[in-house]
Amino acid sequence: MNPISIQVNGRGFSRQAEPRMHLGDFLRDELRLTGTHLGCEHGVCGACTVLVNGQPTRSCITFAVACEGQEVTTIEGYDDDAVMQRLRPAFTRHHALQCGFCTPGMLTTARDIVLRLPHADEARVRLELSGNLCRCTGYQGIVDAILDVLQQQRVAPDTQVEKLRQTLSLPRTVALGPVTTPSQAQPPARSTAKPPTADPVAAAEMAEVDPVAMAKAKAKGNAIEVHFDVPYPADQVWEFMGDLPAVASCLPGATIDSHEGERVKGTIAIKFGPMSAAFAGAARLERDDVARRAVLRGAGQDSLSKSRTQGDITYRLEALTAGNTRVHVDMIYALQGPLAQFSRSGLVKDFVRRMVADFGKQITRRLGGQTVASNELQPTVSVAGMMWSVLWGRIRGWFGKPPQP
Repeated sequence: MNPISIQVNGRGFSRQAEPRMHLGDFLRDELRLTGTHLGCEHGVCGACTVLVNGQPTRSCITFAVACEGQEVTTIEGYDDDAVMQRLRPAFTRHHALQCGFCTPGMLTTARDIVLRLPHADEARVRLELSGNLCRCTGYQGIVDAILDVLQQQRVAPDTQVEKLRQTLSLPRTVALGPVTTPSQAQPPARSTAKPPTADPVAAAEMAEVDPVAMAKAKAKGNAIEVHFDVPYPADQVWEFMGDLPAVASCLPGATIDSHEGERVKGTIAIKFGPMSAAFAGAARLERDDVARRAVLRGAGQDSLSKSRTQGDITYRLEALTAGNTRVHVDMIYALQGPLAQFSRSGLVKDFVRRMVADFGKQITRRLGGQTVASNELQPTVSVAGMMWSVLWGRIRGWFGKPPQP
Protein backbone atom coordinates (compact mmCIF):
# COMPACT_ATOMS: atom_id res chain seq x y z
CA MET A 1 0.00 0.00 0.00
CA ASN A 2 1.29 3.42 -0.95
CA PRO A 3 -0.01 6.71 0.48
CA ILE A 4 -1.02 9.15 -2.24
CA SER A 5 -2.07 12.77 -1.99
CA ILE A 6 -4.40 14.02 -4.67
CA GLN A 7 -6.62 17.02 -5.39
CA VAL A 8 -10.15 15.98 -6.33
CA ASN A 9 -12.79 18.58 -7.16
CA GLY A 10 -10.77 21.26 -5.41
CA ARG A 11 -10.24 19.30 -2.18
CA GLY A 12 -7.10 17.59 -0.98
CA PHE A 13 -7.19 13.89 -0.09
CA SER A 14 -4.57 11.50 1.23
CA ARG A 15 -5.31 7.79 1.10
CA GLN A 16 -3.56 4.44 0.99
CA ALA A 17 -3.73 2.74 -2.39
CA GLU A 18 -2.38 -0.44 -3.91
CA PRO A 19 0.03 0.24 -6.80
CA ARG A 20 -2.33 -1.67 -9.09
CA MET A 21 -5.46 0.29 -8.08
CA HIS A 22 -6.91 2.30 -10.92
CA LEU A 23 -8.07 5.87 -10.51
CA GLY A 24 -11.71 4.93 -11.15
CA ASP A 25 -11.70 2.43 -8.29
CA PHE A 26 -9.89 4.92 -6.06
CA LEU A 27 -12.51 7.59 -6.71
CA ARG A 28 -15.43 5.25 -6.13
CA ASP A 29 -14.16 3.04 -3.31
CA GLU A 30 -11.87 5.36 -1.37
CA LEU A 31 -13.51 8.75 -1.93
CA ARG A 32 -17.09 7.52 -2.48
CA LEU A 33 -17.44 9.64 -5.63
CA THR A 34 -19.66 7.17 -7.43
CA GLY A 35 -20.62 9.54 -10.22
CA THR A 36 -17.65 8.13 -12.12
CA HIS A 37 -19.04 5.00 -13.77
CA LEU A 38 -16.99 1.93 -14.61
CA GLY A 39 -18.14 0.01 -17.66
CA CYS A 40 -15.71 -1.98 -19.78
CA GLU A 41 -12.68 -1.31 -17.52
CA HIS A 42 -10.49 -1.54 -20.63
CA GLY A 43 -10.49 2.12 -21.64
CA VAL A 44 -12.97 1.48 -24.45
CA CYS A 45 -16.44 2.70 -23.46
CA GLY A 46 -15.56 6.13 -22.05
CA ALA A 47 -18.02 6.01 -19.14
CA CYS A 48 -15.20 6.49 -16.63
CA THR A 49 -13.77 9.64 -18.25
CA VAL A 50 -12.64 12.30 -15.79
CA LEU A 51 -10.30 15.28 -16.00
CA VAL A 52 -6.70 14.95 -14.86
CA ASN A 53 -5.01 18.33 -14.87
CA GLY A 54 -7.79 19.54 -17.14
CA GLN A 55 -7.42 16.77 -19.71
CA PRO A 56 -10.01 14.01 -20.35
CA THR A 57 -8.55 10.74 -19.07
CA ARG A 58 -9.80 7.17 -18.78
CA SER A 59 -9.86 6.56 -15.05
CA CYS A 60 -10.27 2.78 -15.49
CA ILE A 61 -6.83 2.44 -17.09
CA THR A 62 -5.01 5.15 -15.16
CA PHE A 63 -3.26 4.07 -11.98
CA ALA A 64 -4.19 6.09 -8.90
CA VAL A 65 -0.57 6.30 -7.76
CA ALA A 66 0.31 7.92 -11.10
CA CYS A 67 -1.96 10.81 -10.11
CA GLU A 68 0.05 11.73 -7.04
CA GLY A 69 -0.09 15.51 -6.70
CA GLN A 70 -2.37 15.84 -9.72
CA GLU A 71 -5.70 17.65 -9.93
CA VAL A 72 -8.69 15.45 -10.77
CA THR A 73 -12.19 16.64 -11.62
CA THR A 74 -15.11 14.22 -11.59
CA ILE A 75 -18.74 14.76 -12.57
CA GLU A 76 -19.42 15.90 -8.99
CA GLY A 77 -16.98 18.79 -9.39
CA TYR A 78 -18.64 20.81 -12.17
CA ASP A 79 -21.20 22.79 -10.17
CA ASP A 80 -19.48 26.10 -10.85
CA ASP A 81 -18.18 25.22 -14.31
CA ALA A 82 -19.39 27.64 -16.99
CA VAL A 83 -19.41 25.05 -19.75
CA MET A 84 -21.38 22.53 -17.71
CA GLN A 85 -23.91 25.20 -16.84
CA ARG A 86 -24.77 25.28 -20.55
CA LEU A 87 -24.27 21.62 -21.33
CA ARG A 88 -26.52 20.14 -18.65
CA PRO A 89 -29.71 21.99 -19.66
CA ALA A 90 -28.87 21.36 -23.32
CA PHE A 91 -28.67 17.62 -22.63
CA THR A 92 -32.13 17.86 -21.03
CA ARG A 93 -33.63 19.89 -23.88
CA HIS A 94 -32.38 17.51 -26.55
CA HIS A 95 -33.15 14.31 -24.62
CA ALA A 96 -29.45 13.40 -24.67
CA LEU A 97 -29.65 10.85 -21.88
CA GLN A 98 -31.77 7.85 -21.03
CA CYS A 99 -30.31 5.32 -18.59
CA GLY A 100 -27.59 7.81 -17.69
CA PHE A 101 -24.75 5.32 -17.33
CA CYS A 102 -22.63 6.93 -20.06
CA THR A 103 -23.62 10.50 -19.13
CA PRO A 104 -20.77 11.43 -16.72
CA GLY A 105 -18.13 10.50 -19.26
CA MET A 106 -20.21 11.88 -22.12
CA LEU A 107 -20.54 15.27 -20.43
CA THR A 108 -16.81 15.39 -19.71
CA THR A 109 -16.06 14.69 -23.35
CA ALA A 110 -18.69 17.18 -24.49
CA ARG A 111 -17.08 19.85 -22.32
CA ASP A 112 -13.73 19.15 -23.94
CA ILE A 113 -15.28 19.47 -27.41
CA VAL A 114 -16.88 22.83 -26.57
CA LEU A 115 -13.63 24.21 -25.23
CA ARG A 116 -11.22 22.76 -27.75
CA LEU A 117 -13.24 22.91 -30.96
CA PRO A 118 -15.35 26.09 -30.99
CA HIS A 119 -16.08 25.72 -34.73
CA ALA A 120 -16.80 21.99 -34.79
CA ASP A 121 -19.55 20.82 -37.13
CA GLU A 122 -21.71 17.74 -36.72
CA ALA A 123 -19.22 15.42 -38.42
CA ARG A 124 -16.41 16.54 -36.14
CA VAL A 125 -18.55 16.28 -33.03
CA ARG A 126 -19.46 12.71 -33.97
CA LEU A 127 -15.80 11.86 -34.49
CA GLU A 128 -14.88 13.32 -31.13
CA LEU A 129 -17.66 11.35 -29.44
CA SER A 130 -16.64 8.08 -31.03
CA GLY A 131 -14.76 7.04 -27.91
CA ASN A 132 -17.82 7.32 -25.69
CA LEU A 133 -20.30 4.52 -26.13
CA CYS A 134 -24.02 4.90 -25.51
CA ARG A 135 -26.46 1.99 -25.76
CA CYS A 136 -29.65 4.05 -25.45
CA THR A 137 -29.86 7.34 -27.27
CA GLY A 138 -28.54 6.73 -30.75
CA TYR A 139 -26.27 9.75 -30.12
CA GLN A 140 -28.38 12.25 -32.07
CA GLY A 141 -29.61 14.05 -28.97
CA ILE A 142 -26.07 14.20 -27.58
CA VAL A 143 -24.72 15.61 -30.82
CA ASP A 144 -27.55 18.17 -30.98
CA ALA A 145 -26.91 19.26 -27.39
CA ILE A 146 -23.23 19.88 -28.06
CA LEU A 147 -23.94 21.75 -31.30
CA ASP A 148 -26.52 23.81 -29.39
CA VAL A 149 -23.95 24.89 -26.80
CA LEU A 150 -21.36 25.66 -29.48
CA GLN A 151 -23.92 27.86 -31.24
CA GLN A 152 -24.86 29.56 -27.96
CA GLN A 153 -21.25 30.43 -27.35
CA ARG A 154 -20.89 31.88 -30.84
CA VAL A 155 -24.06 33.96 -30.58
CA ALA A 156 -23.83 35.01 -26.93
CA PRO A 157 -20.28 34.33 -25.70
CA ASP A 158 -19.87 33.52 -22.03
CA THR A 159 -16.72 35.25 -20.79
CA GLN A 160 -16.00 32.40 -18.38
CA VAL A 161 -16.11 29.88 -21.20
CA GLU A 162 -13.77 32.01 -23.28
CA LYS A 163 -11.42 32.27 -20.34
CA LEU A 164 -11.39 28.49 -20.00
CA ARG A 165 -10.62 28.18 -23.70
CA GLN A 166 -7.66 30.51 -23.37
CA THR A 167 -6.20 28.66 -20.40
CA LEU A 168 -6.87 25.20 -21.80
CA SER A 169 -3.67 23.42 -22.77
CA LEU A 170 -4.48 21.49 -25.91
CA PRO A 171 -2.53 18.45 -26.68
CA ARG A 172 -5.39 17.09 -28.82
CA THR A 173 -5.68 13.72 -27.56
CA VAL A 174 -7.87 10.88 -27.76
CA ALA A 175 -11.06 9.94 -29.07
CA LEU A 176 -12.74 6.84 -30.04
CA GLY A 177 -13.28 3.46 -28.82
CA PRO A 178 -11.04 3.53 -25.89
CA VAL A 179 -10.69 7.03 -25.35
CA THR A 180 -12.79 9.70 -26.47
CA THR A 181 -11.38 11.77 -29.18
CA PRO A 182 -10.37 14.35 -26.77
CA SER A 183 -9.99 11.89 -24.03
CA GLN A 184 -7.02 9.72 -23.44
CA ALA A 185 -4.83 12.69 -23.24
CA GLN A 186 -1.67 12.30 -21.27
CA PRO A 187 -2.05 14.45 -18.15
CA PRO A 188 1.02 16.63 -18.70
CA ALA A 189 -0.10 18.46 -21.80
CA ARG A 190 2.15 20.40 -24.09
CA SER A 191 0.70 23.74 -25.05
CA THR A 192 3.35 24.14 -27.74
CA ALA A 193 1.93 21.31 -29.83
CA LYS A 194 1.38 22.28 -33.44
CA PRO A 195 -2.13 21.97 -34.89
CA PRO A 196 -2.99 18.79 -36.78
CA THR A 197 -2.36 18.84 -40.49
CA ALA A 198 -3.63 16.72 -43.33
CA ASP A 199 -0.33 17.09 -45.17
CA PRO A 200 1.75 13.92 -44.56
CA VAL A 201 4.98 15.80 -45.16
CA ALA A 202 4.06 18.49 -42.64
CA ALA A 203 2.96 15.80 -40.21
CA ALA A 204 6.36 14.20 -40.55
CA GLU A 205 8.09 17.49 -39.88
CA MET A 206 6.16 17.94 -36.63
CA ALA A 207 6.89 14.44 -35.37
CA GLU A 208 8.75 14.52 -32.08
CA VAL A 209 9.11 11.97 -29.32
CA ASP A 210 8.24 13.33 -25.89
CA PRO A 211 10.43 11.64 -23.25
CA VAL A 212 7.87 12.43 -20.55
CA ALA A 213 5.12 10.69 -22.53
CA MET A 214 7.44 7.72 -23.10
CA ALA A 215 8.15 7.42 -19.37
CA LYS A 216 4.44 7.50 -18.58
CA ALA A 217 3.70 4.98 -21.34
CA LYS A 218 6.25 2.61 -19.85
CA ALA A 219 4.78 3.08 -16.36
CA LYS A 220 1.33 2.24 -17.75
CA GLY A 221 2.59 -0.99 -19.23
CA ASN A 222 2.67 0.16 -22.86
CA ALA A 223 5.88 -1.76 -23.36
CA ILE A 224 6.61 -5.01 -25.16
CA GLU A 225 9.70 -7.20 -25.15
CA VAL A 226 10.04 -9.75 -27.94
CA HIS A 227 12.76 -11.43 -29.93
CA PHE A 228 13.26 -13.41 -33.10
CA ASP A 229 16.12 -15.50 -34.48
CA VAL A 230 17.80 -15.03 -37.84
CA PRO A 231 20.02 -17.85 -39.23
CA TYR A 232 22.82 -15.50 -40.28
CA PRO A 233 25.93 -14.07 -38.60
CA ALA A 234 25.41 -11.10 -36.29
CA ASP A 235 27.60 -8.78 -38.39
CA GLN A 236 25.53 -9.48 -41.49
CA VAL A 237 22.25 -8.97 -39.66
CA TRP A 238 23.53 -5.75 -38.09
CA GLU A 239 24.53 -4.36 -41.45
CA PHE A 240 21.14 -5.17 -42.93
CA MET A 241 19.21 -3.62 -40.06
CA GLY A 242 21.10 -0.36 -40.50
CA ASP A 243 19.60 -0.02 -43.98
CA LEU A 244 16.30 1.69 -43.15
CA PRO A 245 14.71 1.34 -46.61
CA ALA A 246 15.55 -2.37 -46.63
CA VAL A 247 14.13 -2.85 -43.15
CA ALA A 248 10.96 -0.96 -44.08
CA SER A 249 10.47 -3.25 -47.06
CA CYS A 250 10.09 -6.12 -44.59
CA LEU A 251 7.39 -4.39 -42.55
CA PRO A 252 3.79 -4.71 -43.80
CA GLY A 253 2.16 -1.37 -44.49
CA ALA A 254 5.39 0.65 -44.25
CA THR A 255 6.59 2.96 -47.01
CA ILE A 256 9.48 5.42 -46.97
CA ASP A 257 9.03 8.83 -48.57
CA SER A 258 12.48 10.24 -47.88
CA HIS A 259 15.69 9.00 -46.30
CA GLU A 260 18.65 11.10 -45.23
CA GLY A 261 21.39 9.59 -43.09
CA GLU A 262 19.85 8.17 -39.94
CA ARG A 263 16.58 10.04 -40.45
CA VAL A 264 13.59 8.79 -42.37
CA LYS A 265 10.11 10.00 -43.22
CA GLY A 266 7.30 7.76 -44.32
CA THR A 267 3.94 6.18 -43.67
CA ILE A 268 2.59 3.09 -41.95
CA ALA A 269 -0.89 2.07 -43.11
CA ILE A 270 -3.19 -0.13 -41.04
CA LYS A 271 -6.74 -1.36 -41.46
CA PHE A 272 -9.17 -2.59 -38.83
CA GLY A 273 -12.46 -3.65 -40.39
CA PRO A 274 -13.98 -0.51 -41.94
CA MET A 275 -11.41 1.70 -40.23
CA SER A 276 -8.23 2.69 -42.04
CA ALA A 277 -5.37 4.88 -40.97
CA ALA A 278 -2.08 6.01 -42.45
CA PHE A 279 0.38 7.36 -39.91
CA ALA A 280 2.69 9.84 -41.62
CA GLY A 281 5.68 10.65 -39.51
CA ALA A 282 9.41 10.75 -39.02
CA ALA A 283 11.96 8.68 -37.16
CA ARG A 284 15.65 8.70 -36.47
CA LEU A 285 17.99 5.82 -35.77
CA GLU A 286 20.64 5.95 -33.05
CA ARG A 287 23.20 3.16 -33.49
CA ASP A 288 25.88 1.71 -31.25
CA ASP A 289 28.00 -0.42 -33.57
CA VAL A 290 30.20 -1.80 -30.80
CA ALA A 291 27.28 -3.10 -28.72
CA ARG A 292 25.19 -3.88 -31.83
CA ARG A 293 22.37 -1.92 -30.27
CA ALA A 294 20.14 0.72 -31.82
CA VAL A 295 17.13 2.83 -30.90
CA LEU A 296 14.57 3.96 -33.47
CA ARG A 297 12.65 6.97 -32.16
CA GLY A 298 9.64 8.11 -34.13
CA ALA A 299 6.27 9.81 -34.08
CA GLY A 300 3.45 10.30 -36.53
CA GLN A 301 -0.15 11.29 -37.08
CA ASP A 302 -3.08 9.96 -39.05
CA SER A 303 -4.54 12.83 -41.06
CA LEU A 304 -8.10 11.45 -40.98
CA SER A 305 -8.69 10.41 -37.38
CA LYS A 306 -6.03 12.77 -36.00
CA SER A 307 -4.72 9.89 -33.91
CA ARG A 308 -1.12 10.45 -32.89
CA THR A 309 1.51 7.92 -31.99
CA GLN A 310 5.07 8.02 -30.74
CA GLY A 311 7.45 5.40 -29.55
CA ASP A 312 10.93 4.04 -29.03
CA ILE A 313 11.96 0.73 -30.57
CA THR A 314 15.22 -0.62 -29.19
CA TYR A 315 16.82 -3.62 -30.80
CA ARG A 316 19.91 -5.50 -29.73
CA LEU A 317 21.70 -8.34 -31.48
CA GLU A 318 22.94 -11.42 -29.67
CA ALA A 319 25.19 -13.89 -31.47
CA LEU A 320 23.87 -17.33 -30.49
CA THR A 321 26.33 -19.15 -32.74
CA ALA A 322 28.63 -18.17 -35.58
CA GLY A 323 25.72 -18.38 -38.00
CA ASN A 324 22.69 -17.69 -35.85
CA THR A 325 21.62 -14.32 -34.37
CA ARG A 326 18.90 -13.39 -31.91
CA VAL A 327 17.33 -9.95 -32.30
CA HIS A 328 15.92 -8.60 -29.04
CA VAL A 329 13.26 -5.93 -29.55
CA ASP A 330 11.96 -3.65 -26.76
CA MET A 331 9.08 -1.34 -27.65
CA ILE A 332 7.56 1.55 -25.70
CA TYR A 333 4.62 3.28 -27.33
CA ALA A 334 2.01 5.95 -26.68
CA LEU A 335 -1.11 6.29 -28.80
CA GLN A 336 -3.63 9.09 -28.58
CA GLY A 337 -6.82 9.51 -30.56
CA PRO A 338 -9.48 7.25 -32.04
CA LEU A 339 -7.11 4.34 -32.51
CA ALA A 340 -5.98 4.36 -28.90
CA GLN A 341 -8.59 1.66 -28.25
CA PHE A 342 -6.30 -0.85 -29.90
CA SER A 343 -3.40 -0.25 -27.54
CA ARG A 344 -4.94 -1.55 -24.33
CA SER A 345 -5.49 -5.27 -24.29
CA GLY A 346 -3.20 -8.26 -23.99
CA LEU A 347 -4.40 -9.31 -27.42
CA VAL A 348 -2.66 -6.28 -28.86
CA LYS A 349 0.62 -7.36 -27.36
CA ASP A 350 0.11 -10.80 -28.86
CA PHE A 351 -0.61 -9.10 -32.16
CA VAL A 352 2.63 -7.12 -31.99
CA ARG A 353 4.58 -10.25 -31.14
CA ARG A 354 3.09 -11.97 -34.17
CA MET A 355 3.89 -8.99 -36.35
CA VAL A 356 7.50 -8.89 -35.12
CA ALA A 357 7.83 -12.62 -35.76
CA ASP A 358 6.63 -12.12 -39.34
CA PHE A 359 9.02 -9.21 -39.66
CA GLY A 360 11.87 -11.51 -38.61
CA LYS A 361 10.86 -14.05 -41.26
CA GLN A 362 10.97 -11.39 -43.96
CA ILE A 363 14.44 -10.29 -42.83
CA THR A 364 15.61 -13.88 -43.07
CA ARG A 365 14.25 -14.08 -46.61
CA ARG A 366 15.90 -10.84 -47.64
CA LEU A 367 19.25 -11.91 -46.23
CA GLY A 368 18.86 -15.15 -48.16
CA GLY A 369 18.33 -13.25 -51.38
CA GLN A 370 14.64 -14.08 -51.62
CA THR A 371 11.99 -11.60 -52.67
CA VAL A 372 9.47 -10.65 -50.03
CA ALA A 373 6.32 -12.65 -50.68
CA SER A 374 3.71 -10.34 -52.18
CA ASN A 375 0.86 -12.32 -50.66
CA GLU A 376 2.34 -11.82 -47.19
CA LEU A 377 3.41 -8.21 -47.42
CA GLN A 378 0.30 -6.16 -47.95
CA PRO A 379 0.14 -2.41 -48.58
CA THR A 380 -1.74 -2.10 -45.31
CA VAL A 381 -1.56 -4.10 -42.11
CA SER A 382 -4.80 -6.01 -41.66
CA VAL A 383 -5.08 -5.70 -37.89
CA ALA A 384 -8.39 -7.56 -37.86
CA GLY A 385 -7.03 -10.53 -39.77
CA MET A 386 -3.88 -10.78 -37.71
CA MET A 387 -5.82 -10.20 -34.49
CA TRP A 388 -8.19 -13.04 -35.39
CA SER A 389 -5.20 -15.26 -36.05
CA VAL A 390 -3.83 -14.43 -32.61
CA LEU A 391 -7.20 -15.01 -30.93
CA TRP A 392 -7.62 -18.34 -32.70
CA GLY A 393 -4.17 -19.35 -31.52
CA ARG A 394 -5.20 -18.57 -27.96
CA ILE A 395 -8.40 -20.59 -28.27
CA ARG A 396 -6.50 -23.57 -29.62
CA GLY A 397 -4.05 -23.23 -26.74
CA TRP A 398 -6.86 -23.27 -24.18
CA PHE A 399 -8.04 -26.60 -25.53
CA GLY A 400 -4.56 -28.09 -25.63
CA LYS A 401 -3.97 -27.72 -29.35
CA PRO A 402 -0.84 -25.76 -30.17
CA PRO A 403 -1.31 -23.11 -32.87
CA GLN A 404 -0.15 -23.97 -36.31
CA PRO A 405 3.03 -22.16 -37.38
